[in-house]
Amino acid sequence: MAKESKIRVAIVGLGFGAEFIPIYQNHPDAEMYAICRRSRKDLEECGDRWGIKARYTSFEDMLKDPNVDAVHINSPIQDHASQSLAALKAGKHVACTVPMATSIEDCRAIVEARRAADKIYMMMETVVYSREYLFVKHLYEEGTIGRIQFLRGSHQQEMAGWPGYWEGLPPMHYATHCVSPCLALPGKLAEHVVCHGSGKISDSLTSKYGSPFAIETATLKLKDSNLAAEVTRSLFETARQYRESFDVYGDKASFEWQQIEGEEPVLHKGEIPERVHVPDFAHLLPEPIRRFTTKGVYNVEDEQHLSFIQGGGHGGSHPHLAHAWLSAIKGDRPALPDAETSANWTMVGICAHQSAMKNGEKMLIPTL
Repeated sequence: MAKESKIRVAIVGLGFGAEFIPIYQNHPDAEMYAICRRSRKDLEECGDRWGIKARYTSFEDMLKDPNVDAVHINSPIQDHASQSLAALKAGKHVACTVPMATSIEDCRAIVEARRAADKIYMMMETVVYSREYLFVKHLYEEGTIGRIQFLRGSHQQEMAGWPGYWEGLPPMHYATHCVSPCLALPGKLAEHVVCHGSGKISDSLTSKYGSPFAIETATLKLKDSNLAAEVTRSLFETARQYRESFDVYGDKASFEWQQIEGEEPVLHKGEIPERVHVPDFAHLLPEPIRRFTTKGVYNVEDEQHLSFIQGGGHGGSHPHLAHAWLSAIKGDRPALPDAETSANWTMVGICAHQSAMKNGEKMLIPTL
């Protein structure tokens, strides 16, 4: 594909995935070419709404289409690994919503398949493209934070009412939203993790995956670093407003996420705290997609996907994610996270749950 050619994108999964359709339609380097959903009725409604001609109910058939350059996967968690592998083996670039997989074996297989295909793989981790993360990254790079001393991530969410495959999911199997900022900001991978489970969910939920814990909390050691980080995750039967957050403690300043939605975060300079306004970072994007950092893609609010509403719009990250992936495909910059980094961020959660099930045994994160 010539560098100046538009990248023909196909999206599989049109619940959350449909949030990205007009972003690709307005991106100067993309052609929103194809959509895929098992339900013919839903597929046709989506295709008609957004004017997309190439429509597939079969993922395998879509991969056979030679016009598809890149596949953005937004399927249920259990399909992430198999669909990523199939797309890479078909010679397509891949973006996949989190997590990369739910087993170390699948993470390894995706990394190996990406190397063999020599294509771009990027896990679409929202937090490291959110305005909050970009703000703290800016503070760190300009020297305001100083030397990082510790990082903490917390993602608490009530998943009651979501599709059945979520029910009883081990909290740390969906931990990348709180793991990623703790690793991305210092630019390190995780070396090992210790995790404890706490509390108990109902037997009906436990029976799905064999995970009894209401909350899992892990401490991870960063590789080639003197830093450690702490992450906490809950999914069911824990009373808490949605919170997808991270804190960063430095020797000059520390950033702490707000406790309640609608407040502003706190920047501590020495022992003096102040509320700070987090600016938007749309200026980093091509002009035609800048508007998507502050609003969803639908004109009617009740059409927004639940993850967008409950997640506060994912911090305006969606257009940043699409632009980063397309830029990596063009060769303008490396994918972030690339396959190896995506695997590490994902395996932190996998190994953390293993640790919790073994009463806090230290687990090494495999090197892939």
